[in-house]
Amino acid sequence: MLCLRQVCLFTLRHYQARTLSSDLLLSQINSCTHEDEVFSLVGRNKARLSEKHVGIALNMLWQLQKKRPLLLRTTDYVRNHSQFLTLCVLAENKVEHMEDDVIVDTLYSILRLNVEHHNSLAEVLVTEAWKRLERLSLTALSKFALCLYKQHRHLSPVIGKVAHIVDVKLDSIQDIRILSVLMISISDVISQSFRDRLLHKAGQLLEEKDEVHFNYAKRILQFLQNVKLKYHPLLEKCNKIFLKSASHLDIHSISLIFGLYEQLGFENAEFRLVAKQLLSETVDDYYYPETFTKLFFTLGPMAGSKVRERLLVTAVRMAEEFSSHQVLVILKTMQKMKCRNSSLLKKMASVLHKHLDNYHVLQLVKLAQYLLVLRCHNLELFAKLKILLLGFLKSSVIPADTAAIIRVLAMLPSLQVEEMIINKAAAVLPQCRLHHLNSIATALVKWNHYDQLHWQNSSELCVKLLQKLNDCGFQRLQKANDLNLLLEELTHVNREWCEEVLGEETMAMCQRLIDQITRANVLQLSFFLIKTNQRCASLLDKIASVTVENLDKMHPFEIYFILFLFSALNYDPPGNEQFFENCIQHLTSNLGCFETHHLVLLGHVLAVAGYFPPVLITRIFNVSFLSTLDAQLEVLSDTVKQRVRSRLMKLNRAVCLECPEFHIPWFHEQYCQRVFRNSSSRINPLRQHVHRLLTEILGGSHYARISVLTPYYYEIDFECLLDENKKPLSFMAQNVPLDDMEGIRWRHDIKDGGRKALPPGAQRIALEFLDSKAFSKDSRHLKGEPAVKKRHLEMLGYRVVQIPHFEWNSMFLSTEDEQLEYLRRHLYGLQ
Repeated sequence: MLCLRQVCLFTLRHYQARTLSSDLLLSQINSCTHEDEVFSLVGRNKARLSEKHVGIALNMLWQLQKKRPLLLRTTDYVRNHSQFLTLCVLAENKVEHMEDDVIVDTLYSILRLNVEHHNSLAEVLVTEAWKRLERLSLTALSKFALCLYKQHRHLSPVIGKVAHIVDVKLDSIQDIRILSVLMISISDVISQSFRDRLLHKAGQLLEEKDEVHFNYAKRILQFLQNVKLKYHPLLEKCNKIFLKSASHLDIHSISLIFGLYEQLGFENAEFRLVAKQLLSETVDDYYYPETFTKLFFTLGPMAGSKVRERLLVTAVRMAEEFSSHQVLVILKTMQKMKCRNSSLLKKMASVLHKHLDNYHVLQLVKLAQYLLVLRCHNLELFAKLKILLLGFLKSSVIPADTAAIIRVLAMLPSLQVEEMIINKAAAVLPQCRLHHLNSIATALVKWNHYDQLHWQNSSELCVKLLQKLNDCGFQRLQKANDLNLLLEELTHVNREWCEEVLGEETMAMCQRLIDQITRANVLQLSFFLIKTNQRCASLLDKIASVTVENLDKMHPFEIYFILFLFSALNYDPPGNEQFFENCIQHLTSNLGCFETHHLVLLGHVLAVAGYFPPVLITRIFNVSFLSTLDAQLEVLSDTVKQRVRSRLMKLNRAVCLECPEFHIPWFHEQYCQRVFRNSSSRINPLRQHVHRLLTEILGGSHYARISVLTPYYYEIDFECLLDENKKPLSFMAQNVPLDDMEGIRWRHDIKDGGRKALPPGAQRIALEFLDSKAFSKDSRHLKGEPAVKKRHLEMLGYRVVQIPHFEWNSMFLSTEDEQLEYLRRHLYGLQ
């Protein structure tokens, strides 16, 4: 009995000592402040390391790295250390005994330390976690899903299993951090309905939390980018989070947000203003190529002249240090800035020679496009680019890549087209989507037009290939049975090719699939009709009915674009007034969803359609609003800036003419003068010919003025005056100068009140020639803008005579006598 007691006491003391030692070792690992301390402990205690020690040690190595700035991390040193290999071997041997959370944490830590994705330990950890998937906590599940995503297992069965668990447990997820990680990780394996549930859940959680970390909002943006969805409700919520967190954002976060906004087609002037101020204050703090490149990408397109110059000088000085990716970013940003700084462009071209072999095919395509747009003249660089692209073309088996290479080859200077290119194009045609066919067609037409096909029977081969290409396009359209997939392809199709070759067939197919128009695709269909200028009554009526049925479910920005379609095409759907009034009521109740410059665009769209909601008009024409608009326009692209300023002028003109009760002053005099001063002369041969005909009809050149500016700065082709007996009145008698352009353009009587009154019963006649741009495609129906111009000219006291191109260029007016008679009938109102 005594012996047994002694044995038990010895065992207990041994166990307690081991436990104490074990706990002490665990404490020592957790107390380490440098990686070498961890490795020293591992080296001295190999035999005593349990699965828990191993997991904590690997996690500690990552935590120590994480505390360092990105540029000061030493992951290579850690990963190559002999004791790190010891830890990995021990972890692999003990993985079955690890707790669930330890398995996931270990996998996460080694991946963050840049261990190869298919390292044996990583594979074993993934397999073991997969076995335990159903019992992982939501926190561990999200971390595991992120690990799979980082390993590029986007479409693996295990990700599918994770997605299924998320689907089942979605209602129980109450942490936006967990949800945002899971959303990114499973984005490639979810259905549209599941995607919508995730969006709804994310929106709920963002609403419920007073404070949301900006990292979670960034992940929401990454999810939207992954599923290629511009979902305004979530974008706006995330943007508000970024604005609240502005003081905590660094250059890495700001550049990532800008990049995601760019890919999603979302632009927020308020965030851009905040970012500009933050970055402009610290512009001299970025000494490393990585951070400077991000600064250049973010700040360059919206920087003032002084900051812009400093950025360019620094970029030239730092050029030799840029990586291949950073060179691409610099060139892309120069394109956005419309910056053709010769010093920087030459430096980039010089540096590119050492990087060209590092680019994959689509990067080379983008590189060539940037250089061409920036008008780089380095022929040696283009020659090397051509060789590399031709090499990729020969081995390419992906239709999208083949089409992209052929399209950019056609843009390169002095390219002699080889038969191999044509044969490659012919081979890939049956597999191409519509926008790939479009790219190849554009290249073939260019080569044939500029006679760059030099081998025997080349032109004949090119014509046959174009016919085959068009046939492939027709076949692809005829096989379409899903409107969503069709619209996705049509979104990227070049307007000219689509109109010239596939126009009628495309509209016929959209009409055949008209029952598939839903709230989900009505906006994309509207974009397509805007782009192609198509006025198809059945499709427009369906869009109107779907919009009215789903008004409460649609974001105001979607409704704006749909109204833009109807306004631009000057189309009245059944129950037109009710349609517009319902939409306007929904919009005016949600004006807070619009940015300052978007309200101007909305106001203009409604004005073209003849609507002037007081709440919108009074909000826009307000000193505070216009001051905010001026500030925000400074950080938007030149294209957006010019569009908004032009629309504001047109809205100001429309309100002055159509709604004098608002008492809004005309304040665009100087703007209009600048615009017309910078515009080129518009005295073309057609105007000269018609002016000669009018001179003959009216009896002298002093009876007709050419290229006239009216009050409120409308330009009309010709102005004539007729008295009450329809006899021409001389402009000399009316004391009005007759110069072609300058005397008219800068008269002091340009405002409405400055014009000399006509004799009683006399008429001012505005004669306008309308080209094809004034009409919707294959239609004789006047579009919105020309219709508004006619309406406004009549308000200014003109009798407006509009001459459509399809009448003037018809066979009925093939002789000058017929043209004279045609003009005479219209001038005197005899038609």
